[in-house]
Amino acid sequence: MREASKTVQVDGKFVMHRGGFLESPTIAYETWGELKGKGENAIVLFTGLSPSAHASSSPGNPSAGWWEDMIGSGLPLDSDKYFIICINSLGSCYGSTGPASENPSTGEIYRTKFPVLTLEDVAEGGYEVIRALGLEKVHTTIGCSMGGMTALAFCVRHPELGGGLISISSATRALPFSIAIRSLQREMIVKDPKWNNGNYDLADPPVVGQRLARKLGMMTYRSPREWEQRFGRERISLEMHSDEQFFGDFAVESYLENHANRFTGQFDANCYLYLSRASDLFDFAEHGGSLAAGFKKLNLERAMVIGVETDLLFPVRQQDELAKGLAEVIPDTEFVHLDCIKGHDSFLVEMDAFRPVISRYFDPN
Repeated sequence: MREASKTVQVDGKFVMHRGGFLESPTIAYETWGELKGKGENAIVLFTGLSPSAHASSSPGNPSAGWWEDMIGSGLPLDSDKYFIICINSLGSCYGSTGPASENPSTGEIYRTKFPVLTLEDVAEGGYEVIRALGLEKVHTTIGCSMGGMTALAFCVRHPELGGGLISISSATRALPFSIAIRSLQREMIVKDPKWNNGNYDLADPPVVGQRLARKLGMMTYRSPREWEQRFGRERISLEMHSDEQFFGDFAVESYLENHANRFTGQFDANCYLYLSRASDLFDFAEHGGSLAAGFKKLNLERAMVIGVETDLLFPVRQQDELAKGLAEVIPDTEFVHLDCIKGHDSFLVEMDAFRPVISRYFDPN
């Protein structure tokens, strides 16, 4: 039997960043390695929108995690040296309290009565885990994609924890293009008749909307350059139904269909809507009135920013902007520009490019 994620239950009201509160929410997390002292060797990892806290296999859960080749004995996040904590986002459906959870005050599922969710709330969920573990400091905070913005919120709200920061394929805020994409994804879900104002049958969710949203997402997670090399104009020959006569001719379409089908049913639709909007709402400039003021509130010893040339969602120029802002207050800041072909998803699949860079951060000699 696989071991479930560990959990921390917040005692009493958890006040949300944009108003409202949750009553005693739960935050799920997983750990690897052994803690030393009060957190001198602790690495806090915040995820993208859809992953769980299961970033790597463990004796309790031997299934492969979403960052399997990065966490473990002898790997860049070396579990022989460090105590790695991966946080499942507040608002998710993988163990942390979210729209799919039961509201203890009413006994009913939150659904769209869940308060407005922000990445500041996700960061505070991570802090509740840190506090429950008795940590007074951290070695490094790491965030990938949405998690990079969450990591910034975590570091600016809790400068007393110190340590370093690794931001991967993220930014200080979302650009209009990314906001537009996510807005359209959310609209695809809510316009599915089965969404029913968020009150859908859990056994019969808005699958069509979710599938379309996932397909659009996949078009931005990877790069046109990769698809040209991988698929070209390769065709497939399948018997089509009458409603499919206008699509389904090409291999790239089959690829999108397969990914959409794998995702649908795994992630709750309302949770997706809340976390997607939280990604758009985040703006690091709100922590002080400007980006410069926000950076000055940080208390970090060093930082690394990693960007990918083919990233459509968080263009590499945003990584450059982030690195320059950090460097104004953290002299030991490194910006790494990778020419990976697999776009925004590169940090999940281009391990030969990312492992040496992250290893260098933890072992600069």
